[in-house]
Amino acid sequence: MNLRRFDKRILRFAAVGVAGFAVDGGVLTTLMAAANFGAYEARLVSFSLAVTVTWWLNRRLTFRDVRRAAPGRQFARYFVVQVIGALSNLAVFALLLETVALFERLPILALTIGAVVGLCINYAGSARYAFAVSGERIGRTG
Repeated sequence: MNLRRFDKRILRFAAVGVAGFAVDGGVLTTLMAAANFGAYEARLVSFSLAVTVTWWLNRRLTFRDVRRAAPGRQFARYFVVQVIGALSNLAVFALLLETVALFERLPILALTIGAVVGLCINYAGSARYAFAVSGERIGRTG
């Protein structure tokens, strides 16, 4: 894979992530305010919907040049990758808050670092697992 294609792909992936964040936050807020959901129940729904939206957008935009796998299997793989990325994000955030005084005073920094770690894991997992076909990795030559 050439570097220019990678650069465009990672930018599209990040833009899709922003859209997913908007879906996640919008649904979370709406369910809590209008449907009287608790935070955790609303988040389960909002996260699942955001993953569905980002899978579809990444399939259509970010990884559009990749041979298509069966949608159901691809979605299941993508969902697993997203859960791993979200848990990694949360783990990094919590670890930084608990171990470094600076992050306790400025939790937005821990949030940012956790988000970057999550983004990297999600992108790598998407490119190498979720959107790969029959064990192929995207960008592999030969």
